[in-house]
Amino acid sequence: MTNPWLAEPMPAGRLPRERLDERILNLLSSQNMCVLATTGDDGPLATPVRYYPLGFAVMFTASPRSPKIRNIAADPRVSVGVFAPLAGLASSRGAQLFGRARVLSGDDPDRARYWAAFRWENEHAEQGRPITEPPRDTLVVIEPDRIVYTEHWLRREGFAARQFWRRP
Repeated sequence: MTNPWLAEPMPAGRLPRERLDERILNLLSSQNMCVLATTGDDGPLATPVRYYPLGFAVMFTASPRSPKIRNIAADPRVSVGVFAPLAGLASSRGAQLFGRARVLSGDDPDRARYWAAFRWENEHAEQGRPITEPPRDTLVVIEPDRIVYTEHWLRREGFAARQFWRRP
C-alpha cells in the first residue's frame, strides 16, 4: 500500500476557514478550465470553458447566442466544476462552485471591476483580433454562494477530504 492514510476510516476534521479559503483560492488560480453546468429546455448542459478567477469568482466570455447563455437567461442557477490533473486518488483535488451567473454586457457598470482580472489579450491574439482595445464581449461572472472542496491529501493531516465553504 503506497498511501496507507487513504484507508478507512476517513477523518472527519474540518479545516479552519482561513486554510480552506487559501486552498480554494490556490486551486482557482492554478487552473484555467472548468465545466459549467446549466439547465435549459432540453435538460442539463455541461460545457467546458476557459475561465479567469477573481477571488472566489470565476468569469468567462461567451457568445450571446450560445446555448449556455440561453440557459443562464432562463435560469441563472449554475454549478461550476474545477479540478486539478489527477495522477491517483492521493492527488485528487477539485471544487464545485454553486451560485448564480451574471451576464454583464459591454456597458454594465460592474464590468470594469472584473475586466481588471480578465486576460482578454490572450483570447484576442488567438483569434487574430487587435489587442489595442478591450473587447465588448459578453462577460459571465459567477460569485459562488457555496463551494464543495475536495482534496484527499487533507486526510494525511486528519481532515475530511470533502470540505464545505459558504459565502459569509
